[in-house]
Order: sequence, then structure tokens, then C-alpha cells
Amino acid sequence: MPSFDVVSELDKHQVTNAIDQSNRLVGNRFDFKGVNARFEQSGANDVVLHAEAEFQVKQMLEILQAELIRKGIDIACLEEGKVEEANKTARMPVKLREGIETELAKKIVKMIKDAKLKVQAQIQGDQVRVTGKKRDDLQEVIALLKGAGLEMPLQFINFRD
Repeated sequence: MPSFDVVSELDKHQVTNAIDQSNRLVGNRFDFKGVNARFEQSGANDVVLHAEAEFQVKQMLEILQAELIRKGIDIACLEEGKVEEANKTARMPVKLREGIETELAKKIVKMIKDAKLKVQAQIQGDQVRVTGKKRDDLQEVIALLKGAGLEMPLQFINFRD
């Protein structure tokens, strides 16, 4: 039976490249001359933005978002923290979400069942496996999920006949 998996993954290499490029851009920008502003990657999916003022951190966030888009990463996976100001510095943690949480997976399965397509969807950890008898039904599920406007970017992998 044909099947595929619905996942939400990040290309970690492209994320690292986007952070490095953002650091270079901040270093070259005129409005950041003489300012201790930098992007710091802490962990696989966490980035901390450091600057001297809150408005600079907001500008840095826009730079990071633009670089992520340029590298082909959907910015819907970004979860911005609150800006913390202390000792003439401001920092903002940004989390890059990966994987499908349980509530979102349940929502995806419910959407598929409500569409009355002849497919089965089951949650497997942080992904959803969809199986059906016809390839056309699976393609309808993909179109349904792409048009649903969910809060996480989804990829469709392991398509098997």
C-alpha cells in the first residue's frame, strides 16, 4: 500500500549557515558599527541574539529571518522569546521548533479523517504516517495539508508505492 510520512524538520547545516551569514551582515552594517551585536547558537535548535538595545535586537531578528528564508527554511518554525535587558545589554532567545507536537499531530489526523478520504493516518512519535490504497488519495491529503495553514512548516517524505 502506498504511504508517506508528514514531518517537520530543519536542515541544521542551512540553519548554521544562516546564523553565520547573519553575524557577517551585522558586522558590516553601518548602524551596528561599534556595537557588540552578535548571534550565538546555543544547542542544536536555539539561537540567542545579543545587542545593546531592544530595537537593535528586533533589527537583528529581521536579519535572521531574511537569511533563513534565503536558505529555504520556513520562519513559521521560529519561536521568539521575550527581550531581556540588563547591564546595558539586551538579549533575546529564539527557538527553532522541529518535530510535530502531539496536539498538532492529533489535529492533522482529525483533518484527514474529516476529509472523508480513503486513507488511514497514524501518529508515530513526532511524525504522522498516512497510508492508502491509491496514490491519488495520498496526493489529495498532501494538497489538503498544504492548504490548511498549520502553524508548523510540514514536509512530506518517504513516499512509497
